[in-house]
Amino acid sequence: KPKWTRNETIRLCAVLRRAMFKPSYGQKLMDEADMTETENHGLSGWMEGGTHHLRQRVYYEDTDFSGIVYHARYLHFFERGRTDLLRCLGVEQRTLHTIDEEGLAFAVHHMDLKFVRPARMDDILDITTKTVKATGARMVLEQAIHANGQLLTTATVTVVVINRAGRARRMPDDLAATLLEGQSK
Repeated sequence: KPKWTRNETIRLCAVLRRAMFKPSYGQKLMDEADMTETENHGLSGWMEGGTHHLRQRVYYEDTDFSGIVYHARYLHFFERGRTDLLRCLGVEQRTLHTIDEEGLAFAVHHMDLKFVRPARMDDILDITTKTVKATGARMVLEQAIHANGQLLTTATVTVVVINRAGRARRMPDDLAATLLEGQSK
């Protein structure tokens, strides 16, 4: 017997189609208001109180021989969290590369990690990302990974803004404001 009804399948396909056609920098999805809360918690996660949440399952490929997540894989999870934070805020990195004659990209400059507990195969991770500072040519983000209500890992990440040549450049004020969206709420 099918897991989903025909109507549920059609609705899921519509959600996936919307996810494939992401808004450009500064735009919001036109039909976000029509989406249910569950649909908004889809591929790119969701915003809650100024913090982005992304759910990811731990797969076999993420673990070492003992079934515990290999330490370097946490960097992948954190990168996904930062990337999907941008998506949820309507910032499309592909558009940033051609925003003006200089182009704009983000590069990790510094990262402080603290490993508290290990994640294990099949755990469902809640990756949280919050922009705490976005000024000039840098931003600072606080990230954490939880599973089963327990803190596993934290990261403080300093990201620099660079142009296509790899040199530092200022972040446009409207982009900084978008990245800080929800921080004063």
